[in-house]
Amino acid sequence: MSGTTAPPGARVALGALVVLVLGSLGLMALDVAASPFHRRTVAAGLTVLVLMPAVLLGQYAPPPYRLPYRWKWGLLLVQAALTYTPLVFFHHRWFTLLGFLAGAVLLSLPATHSVPVALTVVASGPLLIHTGVVDSSRGSLAVLLSTAITASTVFAVAHLALLSSRLHGSKEQTARLAEQRARARMRQDLHDLVGSSLVAITVRAEHALRTDTLAESARAALTEVVELARRAQEDVRRISVPEAPRSLADEFAHVQRLLTTSGTGVHASLPPRLELNDVTAECLRSVLHEAVANVLEHSRAKFCEIELRAGADDVRLTVRNDGVAAGSAPPSAPAAGRRGTGLAGLRGRVVALGGTLHAGPEEHEFSVTAVLPLG
Repeated sequence: MSGTTAPPGARVALGALVVLVLGSLGLMALDVAASPFHRRTVAAGLTVLVLMPAVLLGQYAPPPYRLPYRWKWGLLLVQAALTYTPLVFFHHRWFTLLGFLAGAVLLSLPATHSVPVALTVVASGPLLIHTGVVDSSRGSLAVLLSTAITASTVFAVAHLALLSSRLHGSKEQTARLAEQRARARMRQDLHDLVGSSLVAITVRAEHALRTDTLAESARAALTEVVELARRAQEDVRRISVPEAPRSLADEFAHVQRLLTTSGTGVHASLPPRLELNDVTAECLRSVLHEAVANVLEHSRAKFCEIELRAGADDVRLTVRNDGVAAGSAPPSAPAAGRRGTGLAGLRGRVVALGGTLHAGPEEHEFSVTAVLPLG
């Protein structure tokens, strides 16, 4: 998204990835240059050297430089073709590419499937040498170790970049929630404490002014006190009134930016025109903030879906992510010392408006759904 910037840690990781990718492909370019001149070799080498950096950086780069999440399967297939075509069909000894493919598998596939597939990719190099498909002066063990080292290095650098981005997004969302809660508490305290005191001052002063025993100087002083108290009371009333909240469309855009910056693919949908009263809209904003904060802080989600639907009688907000498997503890459960906060604290607000709030795992996803009546 426009205006999205990466945190400093992600930029450092991006630089390390660029050096790793270009350095490894540079070694392959030297291998191509040292090979006997054949049109087939040159054509294959140039194709790989041109396409592979774009594919690798599109997969590995930290957000917001990474390509959209929905492209991951296409990128993985293109990379597999660029890796095995030179090896199997042209018999080139470009085993470095196997390490990058194994690293991409570890980063793209779910944890339960990525490790077996990555191990298969790592073992495919020695297998190609052992079966005679590729004639290499390097031994099978050397190819195996080189591929494993490249794969683990790529995975570690890219994963650290992703963790840095997630931490940055989590801190930003936590700060935003803390600021909103602090402002609400200050407005309430200002209204309840200072406002009530000013009312008492005004009432006592006006009562004193109604007596006939006051001297002219005392009456003038009390008149000035009443005027100052009324003016201060108006100022308190203006300050304690909640500021105009951002629209739900703005909030959706904000959380999309946060999730994208944190390396989580996101798909958000909401009705083009939706009229909600202020209380319902504020409750939905609070649920959206807390649900996204939980995605950033407690899950390893690669994709998050946010949907707002309006029916004939109610409005439904659903935040669903793939970072929590079925049977795990709900990430919204309040930790010790945080009683009354998070989604557990929001359930009372939703119920008070006549709605329902559900948060829990569903198969291999975790969803938060708030349903509020319209009107």
